[in-house]
Amino acid sequence: MLITGGYGFIGSHVADRFMKEGYDVFIIDNLSTGRTENISFKHKSYVLSVEDGKCEEIFRANKFDVVVHLAAQVSVSTSVSNPMLDSESNVLGLVNMLNLSKKHNVKKFIYASSAAVYGSKTEMPISESDACSPISPYGISKWTGESYCEKWRELYGLETVGFRFSNVYGPRQDSLGEGGVISVFMSRLFAEQPLIVHGDGSQTRDFIYVDDVADALYRASNSTITGIYNLSTGTECSVTEVVDTISQIHEVKNVRYAGRRQGDINRSVLDNSKVNRELDWAPIYSIADGLRQTYAYFAAEQASKETASGAAVQVPKKFVSGLKKLLPYGENLLAFGLTAWITLSQQYGAYGAIDVKLFYITIMGIMYGNKQSIMAVLLSIGLYVYQKLENGHELVSLLYDTDFFFQMAIYLFIGLVVGYSIERKNAHIQQQEQKNEELENKYDFLNGVYQEVREVKEELQLRILNSGDSYGKIYSVTKELESLEPENVFHATVNVVQSIMAVPTVAIYTVNRNQSYLRLVAHSSNGAGGQAKSLKVEEYAYLRTLMSSGKMYVNKRLEEGTPLMCAPIYYQNNIAAVIAIDGLSFEMFSLYHQNLFKTTADLVSSALTRAFAYIEATESQRFVEGTPILKNEAFETILQSKKQAWEKNRIPYLLLKENAQHANLEEAGNRISGMLRETDYTGLSAGRELLVLLSNTNQEDAAHVLSRFALRGITLSVVHEGI
Repeated sequence: MLITGGYGFIGSHVADRFMKEGYDVFIIDNLSTGRTENISFKHKSYVLSVEDGKCEEIFRANKFDVVVHLAAQVSVSTSVSNPMLDSESNVLGLVNMLNLSKKHNVKKFIYASSAAVYGSKTEMPISESDACSPISPYGISKWTGESYCEKWRELYGLETVGFRFSNVYGPRQDSLGEGGVISVFMSRLFAEQPLIVHGDGSQTRDFIYVDDVADALYRASNSTITGIYNLSTGTECSVTEVVDTISQIHEVKNVRYAGRRQGDINRSVLDNSKVNRELDWAPIYSIADGLRQTYAYFAAEQASKETASGAAVQVPKKFVSGLKKLLPYGENLLAFGLTAWITLSQQYGAYGAIDVKLFYITIMGIMYGNKQSIMAVLLSIGLYVYQKLENGHELVSLLYDTDFFFQMAIYLFIGLVVGYSIERKNAHIQQQEQKNEELENKYDFLNGVYQEVREVKEELQLRILNSGDSYGKIYSVTKELESLEPENVFHATVNVVQSIMAVPTVAIYTVNRNQSYLRLVAHSSNGAGGQAKSLKVEEYAYLRTLMSSGKMYVNKRLEEGTPLMCAPIYYQNNIAAVIAIDGLSFEMFSLYHQNLFKTTADLVSSALTRAFAYIEATESQRFVEGTPILKNEAFETILQSKKQAWEKNRIPYLLLKENAQHANLEEAGNRISGMLRETDYTGLSAGRELLVLLSNTNQEDAAHVLSRFALRGITLSVVHEGI
C-alpha cells in the first residue's frame, strides 16, 4: 500500500497501523512538514511531491492495492496568504494520484478531506448531507478534491472513499493544522510558558485521537464503502475542558485569555453515525485517554531535548552561512591591502612599468566575478587618487587631467570585461551543473526503482526455487504418497505434512466404524510419547466439532491440550482418518497456511482413496480364503512399513506368534481378530505360522497384551519388538 504524506503526523500513524496488519508500506513525501524519524520500521520511501511526474515510475514499478492520500498543505492561514501553493498540493497533487491509481489498477483510493468544507455552521452536529460552504482556500481545495474523487469513481470505476476529519490530535503533531491547539498547549506546558486561550474557552471542537483515525482508514481499505464520511467522535469538547484535563495530568501554572481570533467558529462537532453504521467503526479513545497518550509523547520528546542540550554546542548554520558570504569581501580587502603596500612602495609610481592594481582587479574578477571586480575597481581608483595627492597634485586639478580619467577608464574596462566574462562563464557552468544534477537525480531515482524491481524479482525467484510450499516442491514431496498400501500412505503422510507445513509434530489417527474413537496410526518422531494412542470423540470439544462439521478445525484461541490444526481425511464420503499438527510458528499461523494444510489433506485423501480401492479390489488375493488372515506376501508388506516407521519416526510395534498349531485357520483367525483393533493385523509367516502385528504397542504394553490373549485361551509369544 502507498501512503502519500506518510512521514507526517497522521500519515506516520496510518503507516504504523498498516505495517502491523502485514502490509508492505510505501511512502511518498516531500518532507516539507513530515519527518523521517516518525517511521521506525522497514519500508520504501520516495522524497517527492505528489504532483511530480516521477510518481508514475513508482506506480509502474509497484502494483499497489491501496493508496491513502494524506499529502496536503494543511495550514488555513497559508492557504489564505498563498492560495497558489495550496491548490498545487491539494488539487493538482490529488488529481495526479487519482490518475495514476486509475491507470495502474489500484483497488482502493482513500482521501483525507476536512471539516473545513462545511464552513461556519450554527446547527450541530453537522452531517454529511449538510451543505458545504467553505470560508478559506484550504476548505475550497478539500471540497474540490472530494468532487474529483467522486467523478473518478463514476467515470473510471476507481473505488474512492473520503473522510472529513474533525480536529485530529496526538503524538508527533506540531503546532500547524486544524487540531494544533492541543500540541500548542503541550509545547507551551513543557516550555513552562502560559497556555493562551483565544476567547473565553467556551468554544468547542470535536477532538479525535490519531490512532482512531488510523483504525478507520485501515478498516475502509478492507471494506466496500465509497463516498464521503465524517470521521469524528461526535462529541463536543470545549477548550476549557481540554485545559482542565491537562491540569489533571500535569500542573498548569498559568492560563492567559486573549481576544478571539478573526474567523474562529464558536462550535464544531460532526455527526459520525454514518461511518459508525456503514463501516462498523467507533472511536476507542476518550479525550482524557488521548491527552494522556499525547502528554507521554511530549514528555519523552522533552527528555530527549534536554539530553541533547547537554551535548557539545554546535555553531548555528546561519552563522556559518553568513561567514561564507562575507569571505569574498574579506579576501578582497586583504588583497587590496597587499596591492596598496606594493604600489606605495614602488619607486616608479602609477606610471611605472608594472601597475599592480590591474593585476589585483583582474584576479578579483577571475575569482569572484562582477561584484568583487567592481569593488576592486573602486578601491584601485581610490588608491590611484591617493597616489596623485601624495605626489603634490590638487584634487581639483585631477578633474582636468586626461591621463587620470584614462587610467580610471582602463581600471573600469578591465574590471567590467573580466567580471562580465567570468559571470557569464559561471552562469553557463551553473546551468550545465543544474542540468547534470537534474539528470543525475532522475537517473538515481530510476535506478532506485530499477534496483527495487530487481530485488523483488530475485526474491520471487528464490521463493519459487526454495519455498517449501512451491508447486514443484509440493509435487516432489507428495510423490511419497504414491503407494497402494494404506500403511505406507499413513507413514508417508507424516513426512509430507512435516515438509510442506514445516511443523515438528504431526499425528495421524484412524477413525473406527461408528466414528466414536480415534486410533493413533502414525506420528512424527517429535511426537513420540506425547500423543495419545486413542481418543474418545465425546471427550474432546475440537473432535466433536470436526466430526460433526466434517471441516478442518483451527485452534484460533490457542487452547492448551488442543492441536493447532486438524483436518479430516475422507474415504467414500466418510471420515476415515484425522491429521493433527502442532508446533507451527506464530508468524505461519495464518490463513495462507490453513489453506495450504487443507490442500495437503486433500492430497492425502486422494492417495488413501486409491489405496483403499486397491485393497478392496485385491481382497481375495490378500487374504486366506474365508478368513481375516493376510497371506504372507501382503503381511510382509505391512510389516516392512512398520519397520520403516520405527526406524524413521520411532513408532513402536509388536510382532507376536501363536504357539499352538491350528488345523482350522478360519476359526483361529476369527478368534484372534475379534480381539484386535482396526490398526492391528493377523497374517501367515513363510512357514505357515499364525502371526499377530500390533501397531503402536511398546514393551510396557506387551505383558498386558499377552495376558489378555491368554485369558481367551490364546497363547502368544513375542517374535520381534520395534520398541
